[in-house]
Amino acid sequence: MRKVDLIAFILFLGLAASAFADQITLKNGDRLTGTVVKSDGKTVVLHTEFAGDVTLQFSAITEINTEKPLHVALKNGQTVVGPITTSDGKIEVAPKSGALVETPKEEVVAIRNDADQLAYEKALHPGLLEGWTGAAVIGFSLTRGNSQTENLSLAFNAARATKDDKLIMYANSIYGTNQLATPSTTANTENGGIRYDRNINPRMFGFVAVDFSSNALQDLNLRSVGSVGLGYHAIKSDQTTLDLLAGGNFTDENYSEPANPTATPPTPAMKIIHNYGALTLGEELTHKLGKTTVLAQKLYLYPDLTETGEYRGTFDLDLATKISKWLGWQNHVGDIYVSNPPEGTKQNDVVLTTGLNFSFTH
Repeated sequence: MRKVDLIAFILFLGLAASAFADQITLKNGDRLTGTVVKSDGKTVVLHTEFAGDVTLQFSAITEINTEKPLHVALKNGQTVVGPITTSDGKIEVAPKSGALVETPKEEVVAIRNDADQLAYEKALHPGLLEGWTGAAVIGFSLTRGNSQTENLSLAFNAARATKDDKLIMYANSIYGTNQLATPSTTANTENGGIRYDRNINPRMFGFVAVDFSSNALQDLNLRSVGSVGLGYHAIKSDQTTLDLLAGGNFTDENYSEPANPTATPPTPAMKIIHNYGALTLGEELTHKLGKTTVLAQKLYLYPDLTETGEYRGTFDLDLATKISKWLGWQNHVGDIYVSNPPEGTKQNDVVLTTGLNFSFTH
């Protein structure tokens, strides 16, 4: 083969390759070739041979031409599948069957290839064991010498959110001892619960929750609270969320009253049970402080509907900072207030813990 023919053949192959590539033309006249991967309506990701994935502003694009079919989601809820072209500033999608679909660029919510569309559809209806995110936190301290103390704090939280609902689980435990004091136990609390949210509309949701807690130093064997109510997304953005919740609950409390042999007459150990209906009033705030730190705060009040004036309140403040993708540092401040604790115990239990945060996704 002559040299001129060889050069012509190479040029032909290059032109043929570009002819079968997706093409994007920008407002400044630049033209890029590659494979359109996806778009969220604001940006477009184009995979190129030499520059890898390139992200382009959707508003800066004047023309798009693709060879392979793509899934184009529109604001009216319709999804059209086919190659994309542009004409007179509008997006045209040519499905295999049916008429050509023409729409303004502003009506495009997302563009996905087959792989991204499959992942998106799976995310809408994940299996019960799929779509979970969460973290486990552990903190420990030990002293010896003039003091002999041990403190261990454990916490776990997980959430599974879909387009229509959200499932939340949590558990935490704090145990501390001081071997030079009597009694030696300085902290012994456990808390746990599960909540299910169901979206009613983009702003409002209904919730059902069950919470359990115990506190040995307050002589609380078990507190069970079943709640139902409505929630409202007062703020819902990528950086900040603020939810307001209101509803009702039924509370069952089981306290132990220790024996008092010095009383007249001596009193034996006994159990004190409180059952009552109460309101559930709460707010939950989450705010991202930069790229690596998240602040989460919760405040709940439970006014007793049986004994007017009695109530219980909980406050939690967490600050989590990522060190790596799966490791972080977490600080927690919590306060549990009971207006009518058993005789000899205090109304407030304030806890401060710090430790390592191990995050996970599934």
